[in-house]
Amino acid sequence: MIGNFSREGYTYTQTPVDALDHDFPSAGEGKLIPHGIYDLARNEGHMNLNTSHDTSEFCCDSIAHWWKQQGCQHYPKARRLLLLCDGGGSNAANRHVFKEALQVLAERLGLENRVAHYTPYCSKYNPIEHRLFSHITRACQGVVFHSVAIAKQFMEKTKTCKGLKVTVDILAGVYVTGKKCAENFRENIRIIFDDYLPRWNYRAVPQAI
Repeated sequence: MIGNFSREGYTYTQTPVDALDHDFPSAGEGKLIPHGIYDLARNEGHMNLNTSHDTSEFCCDSIAHWWKQQGCQHYPKARRLLLLCDGGGSNAANRHVFKEALQVLAERLGLENRVAHYTPYCSKYNPIEHRLFSHITRACQGVVFHSVAIAKQFMEKTKTCKGLKVTVDILAGVYVTGKKCAENFRENIRIIFDDYLPRWNYRAVPQAI
């Protein structure tokens, strides 16, 4: 929640800070929606912040933004992306609307997007959880998020002794919940499912490939 709400943790200040101990939405200024991307090879994290809703469209826009800002520079010869995703949320394995957004992303970037979902209750093994999110939580502990800019400021300060670097951007798009995939998407689906555990492993391939 964005507003004068107390958050778990401790921080050092020169003067006392008064904050609300109940995060009623009516007392705030909206909700902060973060989406994180962690580059295993470079030990770099990127966070995209939004104040709309956590949707599949926002998830794919976040990946596209990272690729255009950083990914294509670090990996200019790349022809495909491997995305390690949790099994639920906006990128849930059973959401056709996510697969549709993923197909649009593949066409948008001209890259094959291979998705490997973690099975239920196994997302804790996703490297992004203990190599990025845990350190961002530590960097922001006790900080009152009066605005999105403050959240961005503290997330960018995240670092570790092993060289983790974090960049943060704000995506200003408006994302609507309850969106359904096109009526003919299931009949004309172009997602290629793996022979092994196809429910959690599949590829979105652009038409040009």
